[in-house]
Amino acid sequence: MTDNIYNVLFLCTGNSARSILAEALLNRMGEGRFRAYSAGSFPKGTVHAQALALLDELGFETDGLRSKSWDEFSGPNATSFDFIFTVCDNAAGETCPIWPGPPMSAHWGIEDPAAIEGPGQREAFERALHYLSNRISLFLALPHDSIDEMAMERKLKEIGRAEGATGQAESAQ
Repeated sequence: MTDNIYNVLFLCTGNSARSILAEALLNRMGEGRFRAYSAGSFPKGTVHAQALALLDELGFETDGLRSKSWDEFSGPNATSFDFIFTVCDNAAGETCPIWPGPPMSAHWGIEDPAAIEGPGQREAFERALHYLSNRISLFLALPHDSIDEMAMERKLKEIGRAEGATGQAESAQ
């Protein structure tokens, strides 16, 4: 194993729920080998209250979480990413900025828990967290330091078709 730290960006349109959950999950589960970020093409400007409540309840670090534009991560002085994952179908279909570095990308779409209002919203957030946690576990189990690029791309797309995948996962990228 190397001491390489992999930078990962999770993208969604609003950057208020799914991408935020994924950022928090990978930052914890990656145990220092991965640094996760999140952003949106049209950020809401605030993190969904239910996302923060669930993460707080489960003991996740939430202090740095905020809804932000993907523009923060494009440009010549931006963080270079190793992996970029879209977690909503809208973001998967949008024209993304040119990212510094040669990131690998895949679509890991799941239903938007923020689209559920009233009864059932908490369960929708728990389900989204579960699906993302499963995908991140599969991602972390890959031999990042030794797998060839074509095999990695194939594996990343397979992960996107895991339990809870939305319709875009089959055709994305």
